[in-house]
Amino acid sequence: MSELHLWLRHEARTTERRTPVVPADARRLIESGVRLTVEESPQRIFPIEEYEAAGCGRAATGSWVTAPPESVILGLKELPDNEPATLTHRHIFFGHAYKQQPGAAALLRRFAAGGGALLDLEYLVDDQGRRLAAFGFWAGYLGAALAVLQHRGRLVAPLRPTTKEELDATLEPVAGDEDFTALVIGALGRSGRGAAAALDTAGVRATHWDLAETRALDRPALLGHDVMVNCVLATTPVPPFLREADLDAPARRLRTLCDVTCDVGSPLNVLPVYDRTTDWTEPVRRLGKEPPLDLIAIDNLPSLLPRESSTDFSAALVPQLLDFGPAGPWGRCLDRFHEACRELGIADERELPHD
Repeated sequence: MSELHLWLRHEARTTERRTPVVPADARRLIESGVRLTVEESPQRIFPIEEYEAAGCGRAATGSWVTAPPESVILGLKELPDNEPATLTHRHIFFGHAYKQQPGAAALLRRFAAGGGALLDLEYLVDDQGRRLAAFGFWAGYLGAALAVLQHRGRLVAPLRPTTKEELDATLEPVAGDEDFTALVIGALGRSGRGAAAALDTAGVRATHWDLAETRALDRPALLGHDVMVNCVLATTPVPPFLREADLDAPARRLRTLCDVTCDVGSPLNVLPVYDRTTDWTEPVRRLGKEPPLDLIAIDNLPSLLPRESSTDFSAALVPQLLDFGPAGPWGRCLDRFHEACRELGIADERELPHD
């Protein structure tokens, strides 16, 4: 079996502080025979020196484009647009390209043109289809935390990375919140459990809905909460949880909506009431005026707790990297990539080499 060469790239998004592999786990990979090259990144929560101390090689920011062809490029968020125009390597990251999202077709065509492949972390699953590495808990925790702070008039922009200890200090229960109610939809999943934990820390009474409660949606009950946190990632079409008509409902109590999933642009979006996400600079957007309804829809929430979320994700991902190969979860990732290409009429049947 040939040596696996992982190339940990710098994240192009300026607000991305996370990493898929932390230095302690990098050492574990290297001790198991994996070669790991790490790009310099001024924004990554862990400095490059910690990776070097673990035995990693060091490379310049963005140099993955000229990495050896057998290298597997490892990251989290999107690649730079059109740079390079063709993608020749195998890439591991969250591509958001298989549900007709904006820009998805262009990304897949770049892979097809270069002969590369996307091994999408969202589709790294076990035999039962369960995700093997995810940031869901921390996404839900932060989404609910920001919603609480916004509802209390305490959310400060621009947002900045912090620690859980510091965040929790801002969530201390306050007087007058006795009637504050929150709804978590998708409460049984990772994100939902994270949202529930944050609401508990904040002392907020929460209602938990999952599949059973959304099959026949009680819309008046949904609109009767102060805060709603959506943690549902739909894989098949479902009736929307919120409609445009709901924004103008005079009896609507709902004042703050946090969409943790951020499936905007997808035909499977369960909240088709907004057309663009919010960000760290402007985390809140007003959707409804009378009565007011504020939206939080940030698609890299866990990066606000970069150390905690990276450490948890790395612990789950590294065992899969140690078992990298053409079968099992990685083979399923590649199959899903080829399927998505075929759906677009793109022919690219390069097989995952044996490593």
